[in-house]
Amino acid sequence: MKAYELQPKEGFDALTLVELAERKSRVLAPNDIRVRVRAVSLNYRDLVIARSAAQRSEPIVPTSDGAGEVLEVGSAVSRWKKGDRVAANFFPTWIDGEFSGEHHPKALGGGQDGMLAEEVVLHESAWVRIPEHLSFEEASTLPCAGVTAFNALFRAASLQAGDTVLVQGTGGVSIFALQLAKAAGARVILTSSSADKRERAKQLGADHVLDYKANPKWGEAALAWTQGRGVDIAVEVGGPGTFDQSVAALRYGGTMSLLGVLTGTKGEVNTYALFHKTARVAGVYVGSVAMFDAFNRALSASSIKPIIDRTYAFDQARQAYEHLASGQHFGKVVIRL
Repeated sequence: MKAYELQPKEGFDALTLVELAERKSRVLAPNDIRVRVRAVSLNYRDLVIARSAAQRSEPIVPTSDGAGEVLEVGSAVSRWKKGDRVAANFFPTWIDGEFSGEHHPKALGGGQDGMLAEEVVLHESAWVRIPEHLSFEEASTLPCAGVTAFNALFRAASLQAGDTVLVQGTGGVSIFALQLAKAAGARVILTSSSADKRERAKQLGADHVLDYKANPKWGEAALAWTQGRGVDIAVEVGGPGTFDQSVAALRYGGTMSLLGVLTGTKGEVNTYALFHKTARVAGVYVGSVAMFDAFNRALSASSIKPIIDRTYAFDQARQAYEHLASGQHFGKVVIRL
């Protein structure tokens, strides 16, 4: 069985194609299923983990997001059969309810081996059925970016028809949030420094676009576009570098779904503006299996299709990482197995 491992090397040199024959021959536990992975998608998190591989104590199979078909089921498995089309949850052990610390070290591609392999074995409860209208490539984009966007809008916040949502950039989470919000009857403001990407976002339904480089106070510009009311939900993917402008855009009593660290993990933020607006900050850390199921039902009902920027072959994994790192993508970057 071929797989990629992150080995103790610098940068993307850490991505190493290996043969894991012993895993293919391993007998399944009673409640496990073996899945032939057909596609994997990349997230910003995968870049961070790969770049820090030299500091890891042992190799790990990277990436959290993949989709494929069931090859084999354990003796006690009842919910899956050979040929079922599935995707694994980012946190395989977070089935439902609130997140807890026990799930964090079990995240795929970080705490335990992930999806960038020809075959993956996980407990039957870690998998969800993928929507029928999606290809394996499209379904591979769902576990992290898709579920995160769904959580940010409908669990961490309570999006209603007629609300206004602010999203930052055109990466996976932001594009999913744009699509989901429009399907729910909301208005969307999107920020991007690229004129081409802003135009593409408008074609997907964005009601207003802002160039954050030309207008560093884009949060105030978003507030002005709402005629001073403010946005109901800000999907905050940047972190400390964009936090204050998201707060500036929020309405009184609005919600910031905080989920990204694109500008770092620490920095000064205007706490006065938060309590002055009685705003709510909700941390979003992907989601549970139950959320993933609910998200898939929403996709099926709305016929939403994920936006894939570019697809690479399995032996082009490094090129896929490099393309994501370039920031030129619009939507998701996928590796086909």
